[in-house]
Amino acid sequence: MADEEDLEIGEVARRAGIRASAIRYYEVVGLLAAPRRVSGRRRYDAGVAGRLAVIQLAQAAGFTVAEIRELFVGFPPGTPASERWQRLARAKLAEVEAVIAHAAAMKRLLEEGLLRCQCLTLEECAGFTGTAGVREGTGSHGCAPAGAAKRGHGERGDTGGEAGDGASDGAIGKRKRRVPSPHEAK
Repeated sequence: MADEEDLEIGEVARRAGIRASAIRYYEVVGLLAAPRRVSGRRRYDAGVAGRLAVIQLAQAAGFTVAEIRELFVGFPPGTPASERWQRLARAKLAEVEAVIAHAAAMKRLLEEGLLRCQCLTLEECAGFTGTAGVREGTGSHGCAPAGAAKRGHGERGDTGGEAGDGASDGAIGKRKRRVPSPHEAK
């Protein structure tokens, strides 16, 4: 059996809870130094466990391979770990906040727009061009709220310009006025 300073790739992988292929990948992309070889087989010293733990921590925080490489080699020698983490974390946090904002806009679009849609055909929704209205706080894609469907299509009527009818809603751009069906009340 290998001693503490001479670990085979399978043992390193087992201890780290990852696949041996991940360790080989980390070598290829520069996160791990190439190990010494004995009879063609990789041999690692015990210090590799700490490096793998840092890689796993960085991955859990959402850092990319390039960012993890920067953590290890993108700073002047002697730069404290705290300074490295803080610089990278500030940049990553800004990315995460942007993702959260985008997810919140998607949620608003789903809840305030699409779940309230009263369009009879997909073509009626064609005038909706995205989340601009939701981002601007209108929360609408031109459809009336779900409870207003008694006239066949929300509050839209044949007057051509009522608020909320979608005909002049700046969030969705220009839309053709819907022609009411003969079965709708006037």
